Amino acid sequence: MLFSEIVITGCGNPLFADDGFGPAVIEEMQKLQLPDNVTIIDAGLGGPHFIFTLLDPEVTKKLVIIDIADFGAEPGKITKLRPEDLPPGAYRDAHSWDLSEPLQRIKNDIEITIIGCQPKRVTNPEFEIGLSDEIKEAIPKTIRIVLETIGVNYGTSIECLQERRSAEIS
Repeated sequence: MLFSEIVITGCGNPLFADDGFGPAVIEEMQKLQLPDNVTIIDAGLGGPHFIFTLLDPEVTKKLVIIDIADFGAEPGKITKLRPEDLPPGAYRDAHSWDLSEPLQRIKNDIEITIIGCQPKRVTNPEFEIGLSDEIKEAIPKTIRIVLETIGVNYGTSIECLQERRSAEIS
């Protein structure tokens, strides 16, 4: 397996409405030309556990996790979190496994940034495919934050993505 210096992963399940935010961001990022030392992964539903198989502290220097996060804001608002911002039990996957602790264990070897988007609605167990408008509008901003976090300047390409997204929503 080849490990990357920078790993960007989108977590979530597109079958549960806004929970598909992480994979949607990755889908848009796959359209960008990124440096060779960057790997982007749609980690899907089992993302948080899948992430740990993609890391080698000897090689990987940065991990960016994109996911929904309920932090009491308006839908579509974005926040950047570090593992130390997550109280025990605050970051769980779909199987209710606490992922705060494993992130705490690797944070001294790998710089970890969690980019969370406040969801409008998440369905479970009912299926609902499709992101709310507020979450769709947050995708370009999230991509800009990811690129800033990893030190890549993509310029006006992201603004074009924002304009295209706005046209799709109208």
